Amino acid sequence: MRLKIFALALGFLLFGQAQAQTDMFKNFGEYKVYYTVFNSSFITPEIAEIYGLTRAEDQAIVNISLVRTSPDGDSLGLPARVSGHRQNLFMQSFPFRFIEIDEGDATYYLAAFAFEDQDPLHFKIEVSHAGISVPYQIDFTRTLYHD
Repeated sequence: MRLKIFALALGFLLFGQAQAQTDMFKNFGEYKVYYTVFNSSFITPEIAEIYGLTRAEDQAIVNISLVRTSPDGDSLGLPARVSGHRQNLFMQSFPFRFIEIDEGDATYYLAAFAFEDQDPLHFKIEVSHAGISVPYQIDFTRTLYHD
């Protein structure tokens, strides 16, 4: 039940960000990789406790989901191998530690991290799954702000 509530809340966030950003996914043939970054205060204290996430003004979460597209519509999040890191303005690199959220019919990956207010961050993410030999590469930049 808690997972479904988190997924619903995350869905609303993704929809809202989709309206504001046009680059929240990248196509790879019949697959798409969705990605978003949001302040950790978006999640409830209960959800943060369940997944061991820290809610604070200087904490954010990156969310990654692999979807297979078809003529009948997109799948839900699929299992994948996700890794990556972020770089700050000084080109310091910090690896992500992704956790897998498996809801049975959907799987997605979250990584929490601390950030400096108004620091532009460059994200480099690799997503792979069975059937591909070279991981999908996602590179994007976001500037985050303390709550």
